[in-house]
Order: sequence, then structure tokens, then C-alpha cells
Amino acid sequence: MELLELSLLLLVLLFALLGTGLWISMSLAAIGWIAMATVHPEPGPFLASAMWESTGSWTLAALPMFVWMGEILFRTKLSEELFNGLAPWVRRIPGGLLHVNILACGIFGSVSGSSAATSATVAKIALPELRKRGYDDDVSIGSLATSGTLGILIPPSIIMVVYAVAAEVSIIRIFIAGCLPGLVVMALFSGYIAVWAMLNPHKQPPPEPRLSFGGKMRASAQLIPCALLIIATIGSMFVGWATATEAAAFGVAGSLILAAVTGMLTWESFLDSLKGATRLSCMILFILAGAAFLSKAMALTGIPGALAAGVAALDLGPYGVIALLAVVYVVLGTALDGVSMIVLTTSIVIPIVQHAGFDLVWFGIFIVLLVEIAEITPPVGFNLFVMQTMTGKEQGEVARASLPFFAMLVLTIVLITLFPQTLVTGLGDWLLAR
Repeated sequence: MELLELSLLLLVLLFALLGTGLWISMSLAAIGWIAMATVHPEPGPFLASAMWESTGSWTLAALPMFVWMGEILFRTKLSEELFNGLAPWVRRIPGGLLHVNILACGIFGSVSGSSAATSATVAKIALPELRKRGYDDDVSIGSLATSGTLGILIPPSIIMVVYAVAAEVSIIRIFIAGCLPGLVVMALFSGYIAVWAMLNPHKQPPPEPRLSFGGKMRASAQLIPCALLIIATIGSMFVGWATATEAAAFGVAGSLILAAVTGMLTWESFLDSLKGATRLSCMILFILAGAAFLSKAMALTGIPGALAAGVAALDLGPYGVIALLAVVYVVLGTALDGVSMIVLTTSIVIPIVQHAGFDLVWFGIFIVLLVEIAEITPPVGFNLFVMQTMTGKEQGEVARASLPFFAMLVLTIVLITLFPQTLVTGLGDWLLAR
């Protein structure tokens, strides 16, 4: 069978299996088995070795630890403290407390690693306060839905760990590479809110009274322990004091201490956080195992190399290849979650990206930004579901409210493509060279 015909057959079979409701991990493994059977009479040993190698990695141990860290802090008063601590600093900026949505999601996202959890947690506190003060509902909802996606861009991020393992690149390099793009996204979101507020003064509530510097500091004092935990966890990796796995273990210990000191650590909350982390980690690891077998099978069939050569033969140029991949990922994002998008495509896309001359660390951030877009793209936009549940609005209304911020994410992708060294890889090169 020709490689093109085989690849099309496998793609059709994959979507057929997914359409039946079969688990993604088992669908991937089944397609891998079929692909392997075309080139090898006994796929079984390959399946066993691929699954063991993919889940028995010491590097991958960072994944459940970061997930557990987020689960622990999710059950504290962090979201309430974030809103109360950040609000005094943005009251006089055009857009006022709407900027708290961006800042709070950025900070909470750095410890949760999940976009849906970030949106839900911050929105639970911020949305009632914004409505009570008379802020525009569409901008409030749109900013919360899209700012929640910062949970997968600002390190430590679960999606980044998954990509690093799948693409066999350094987790720390990916984490460092996400810092500046994360700040760019936050700046663009806040910039849009400020411009919108100046153009629509009639939709703004009356200015709130000024607060002294001392009053602002007292309101923000409760954020200090969490800020120190974030800085210590991420900083220990960036300066080379700890590996990603060691930093994750330190983060778990710190979050347990923080929860205990604030009185939020009970036996029930501890077990709930452990169960939540176990469920999510097992789901991701199972998907990675299925994808690892599929990757090995695809490599033996020669399909990825043939596709890479086919794309090269189209002579699209580097930017044409990236534009094509962006369209593919946006389409996939309408039907799949971020983890599935990454593990499903890595074995095929990586050879194409390398042939086009792009850095795999940069491409990791490119994919993460596209996954962010997928989180707010109907019909399977997880953040849209979250905000739809919390607001009672239709998904279409939430999606429309998110459109301006959607455009800011697209602009960020353009910027990192035009200035990859400055915005993505340069910081990591500088830090690791010291």
C-alpha cells in the first residue's frame, strides 16, 4: 500500500474510533497497532516497550507533581486573595478592575497549569464583584475566558511538560521560553481593555476612591507567601539550582505548607487534591503512552518522513509551512483538547518543522498559543464551557465576548514568528549560558 493511501486510511480510522467515544489513548494505540502490523508481523513487543519508555521517564515525574501543586492551591483562598490584593493597584487605570482579571489569571495560572481551572477559580470571585460595581458584562466575561488560557502559557505548565516529553526537548528551556510571550499576552489583553475603556467611558463605573500606598501594601500583603512560592519554584529551575522534577517536588511541599498555615489544609482537602491530581495525571500519561506507540509505528512506516518531504516539495517556504500548521491546529482545536492535539500530531509535525528550519523550543510556544486559541474556539472550547456554566449565557455569546482577546492571541503568534529570538528563545539562551 502506498504511504499516502495508508496515512489517509489511518486518519479515517482514527476519527472513526474517536467518533465512537473510545478513549483517546486507546484510539491512538489501536491506530499504532494497525500501522505497525503493515510493516512488522508482531506489534506486541513494540507496544509494551513504547508504553514503558514513555511513562517510565524521570523527567515526566514533574508532571504529576505540578498537577498536585495546582490541585492543592486550587483548594485554598488564593483566588480571593488575588482579587483583594491586586484590585487597589488598578483602580485608577482605564478599565479599572477589569485588569485584575488579567493579572489574577496570570498569577494563578502560574501555579495551576490549567486554563479551565484558572478561568473557573478567578471568575468565581471576580465576576460577581465586577457585576456589582457595574462593569460591562461582555468585556468581563471575554477577559476571564481568554485570560484563563494563561494557565498553560505561563510556567510551570502541564501542556508544556507534555510537549517537552513528546518532542524530546528540555522542560526548563520550554518553561523559560514561555515567560516573555506570557507577559506579551497579558500586556496586549490589558492594552485592549484600556483602549476600550477610553473609547467607551459611558460603560465605565464611577472612579473608586484613591487608596494610600500603605493601604495598597496592606491589601497586597496576603499575596506575599504565594508570590514567594512561585518565585522559588520557577526561579530554582531558571538559575540551575534544581531540575524541573525537583522544583515540582519543592512546589508541592511549599503549597502544602502554605495551605496548612492558612488553615485550608484538612484531611479531606488533602485527599481531594491527591485524587484530582491522580485522575488528571493518569489520563495524560495514558494518552502519552498511546501516542508513544503510535509515534514508533509511524516512524517504522516512514509516513512522517514522506509527509515532511511532501510539504517541502510544495515549496511553501518557512512562513508558509507555519501558516499551514496554524490552520491545521485551529481546526483540530474545534474538536480536541490541548494534550490530545499535541500528542496526536507530534510524530508527524516535528520532522516538518525541523525541515523548515524552526527551533523546536520556539515551536513548542507556537503550539501552546494555538492551544490557547483552541480553548476559546467553539464547539469544544473548554474555557467557553466554563464561562457558559458560570454565567448562564449561551456559548455563542461567550465566544463573541472573547473575540477581541482572540485577536490579541493571534497577534502574539505573529509577533513570536517575526521575532523568535527576542521573544522566545533568547532569554533561555542567555540564562543557560551563564
